[in-house]
Amino acid sequence: MKCGRQLLTAGVTALAPAVWGSTYLVTTEWLPPDRPLLATTVRALPGGLFLLAFARTLPTGMWLWRTLVLGTLNIGAFNFLLFFAAYRLPGGIAAMIMSAQPMFVLVLAALFIGDRIRLPHVMACVLGAVGVALLVFKGTAELDYVGVGAALGGATCMATGITLTKRWGRPDGVGLLPFTGWQLTAGGLVLLPFTLAVEGLPSSVTGTNILGFAYLVSLGAVISYVIWFRGIERLPALAASFLVLGSPIVATLLGYVFLRETLSILQLIGVVSILTAMLLAQPRPVRPRQPGAHEPLHHDKTGGTRTESVH
Repeated sequence: MKCGRQLLTAGVTALAPAVWGSTYLVTTEWLPPDRPLLATTVRALPGGLFLLAFARTLPTGMWLWRTLVLGTLNIGAFNFLLFFAAYRLPGGIAAMIMSAQPMFVLVLAALFIGDRIRLPHVMACVLGAVGVALLVFKGTAELDYVGVGAALGGATCMATGITLTKRWGRPDGVGLLPFTGWQLTAGGLVLLPFTLAVEGLPSSVTGTNILGFAYLVSLGAVISYVIWFRGIERLPALAASFLVLGSPIVATLLGYVFLRETLSILQLIGVVSILTAMLLAQPRPVRPRQPGAHEPLHHDKTGGTRTESVH
């Protein structure tokens, strides 16, 4: 039963990265062109302010700086570095480098949460990275080392954000809605000056643009991040981190269906590798310890049984 609940939690949590995988299609088809930072800022800040207005709860004490840290890592800095890397690195190389994120979580969770590093986890990291490479790589290209650094920085931000979110949890008495609102608002405020300085505001907005922004704010931010932070609470940090690899799967499939992009055998193998990695990273059920030959049963004077270890 517990294993079934964990898999159900993982399945629900995976909906968030699946939605994030659709943002590429929405951004390119429904939003003003060449404004990824604007898309991310509009997705985060209005959604965060909406949740704050609805919940009417603000962070206090140490949660002021914790919220700034989490919002920056999970949303602000992560998205800025991701889009920066995507512009500097062609052919899906940014996504390939970002697939190292679970490896960072594997180490960080061992250092700061006390999670054990197991062989299936290492195998899952390798499978996930190979799967993303097969899924998104589109040929050889010269590497821009600034872009590589940005992609590694983005992966580090997300891995650190997942680990700290798991370690710190939520303040007592604060629900998921205000907790999500805090982070979206903090991340949006961090992004806002970069958006205004680098891209500025569009001169005009169409009805299609408004529909795209509404999608990003509602499903792409408010709903998906509530699901995501709920999943981080209930799943091990590494198990949650692997679910993010579902984003390039959804982006690839949507490109195939709506943009008539190709889907090769190698890409399908990549999808299978990523899904296998996700399953390997999920927690295994712990079986009740049964007395064996090294722990014989002894009857006590009350008619019960007890185990006695033999050393």
